[in-house]
Amino acid sequence: MGNVTDDIDRILAQWATERPDLDTEAMGVFGRVFRLSRVAGDAVEKAYARYGIGRPEFDVLATLRRSGEPYQLSPGALAASMMLSTGGTTARLDRLEKSGLVTRSPDPDDRRAVLVRLTPSGHHLADEAVTAGLAEQQRLLSHLPPADRTHLTTLLRALLNGL
Repeated sequence: MGNVTDDIDRILAQWATERPDLDTEAMGVFGRVFRLSRVAGDAVEKAYARYGIGRPEFDVLATLRRSGEPYQLSPGALAASMMLSTGGTTARLDRLEKSGLVTRSPDPDDRRAVLVRLTPSGHHLADEAVTAGLAEQQRLLSHLPPADRTHLTTLLRALLNGL
């Protein structure tokens, strides 16, 4: 793998010619991370599209699905789990409720509050979509040996934890 080059290497070589005083190591790392994110995001988005949803809707369905029985959360807890504003969450919930994938009902413990719950069809779609999205992600990693995947995970975790 030592002599394999990519588009990022070509960009870095151009900078080395034009600005040899720059240390472009970080540009190489993050350029590749950004490109990987775009490629993976596009592949997963196509997988979700087969189910009539996009990434924003998937995020809501998946958050509710992984929350466990009874697969319901308050809009605030849902927004916090997805790191979104409550306004952004409301628009997503409106679309999902119209599609019959979630319901909103009064919280029995707080009359001012609402709970969002997966419907049976939302539960089924979440399971199907997560399986399809993971299959795409696994396909993208398939050319790396398992030890390299483990090492990559360790390095990315360390980088993120350092931030």
